[in-house]
Amino acid sequence: MKDHIYYVYMLASRRNGTLYVGVTNDIMRRTYQHKNELIEGFTKKYGIHILVWFESYGDIRDAIAREKQLKKWNRAWKIKLIEANNSGWNDLYERLLEKIALPDLPGSPSPRDADASLGRG
Repeated sequence: MKDHIYYVYMLASRRNGTLYVGVTNDIMRRTYQHKNELIEGFTKKYGIHILVWFESYGDIRDAIAREKQLKKWNRAWKIKLIEANNSGWNDLYERLLEKIALPDLPGSPSPRDADASLGRG
């Protein structure tokens, strides 16, 4: 399954708030679902809507292994990982939307490349 990109991601309710770790093959769709509370469960119950970190993988098995690893990490390690690339706890979804909105400009990355330009992947 080399034609797909898979993402491991973390959402937060706010800076240093409740965290959620997930895996998806469509970071934009999945984050939209979380933001708009379209899926019942943990993120809806606790208002976890801010995409604060993600990594991309070419193999779903690697992505799932990383997700499982992160879910076992303690909170301090997760916060350190977030702050290493996103010290302001900015919503990366908004940055991805900007990249997708301008796909035809010369030098503008495709949505698949957006994670690399944000310092992950």
